[in-house]
Amino acid sequence: SRSTAAIAPCASSTTYTIAADPAERGLKSLISYSFSSMYISLLKSKIHCARVTEANLHYMGSITIDEDLMDAAGIIAGEHVHVVNNNNGERIETYVIKGPRASGCICLNGAAARKFQIGDEVIIMCFAQMTPAEAASHKPRVIFPDGPDNRL
Repeated sequence: SRSTAAIAPCASSTTYTIAADPAERGLKSLISYSFSSMYISLLKSKIHCARVTEANLHYMGSITIDEDLMDAAGIIAGEHVHVVNNNNGERIETYVIKGPRASGCICLNGAAARKFQIGDEVIIMCFAQMTPAEAASHKPRVIFPDGPDNRL
């Protein structure tokens, strides 16, 4: 037979008590779960219309970005990013590696190098989780590198 759980709000609007069949679930008592506020995903940082300067097929994945561009956009090493290729519509998710400062480096590494070519225009985006209250005052950091060498 299938067990069902009854969910009933407790004193707080964010805490719920779940009553389940203790014998079937191996539980000795009721379980209380506390849920925090809802989080939504918003754009945190964006490097808009940068140019790919390298594509390194034989590196183990990721995207290498000039550290000056990272600082300007508020992106940190290891951060999860979405990369869109405006030339062919490809989209990937990867993580960031610091590139040399003032180099303008935007290098797609590993398998992504097959989807991006030198000179392709890309958008690099990071997202952050926040409450609706935090989101109300949030302003993403967006930068617009200039020219084929991605200067600020």
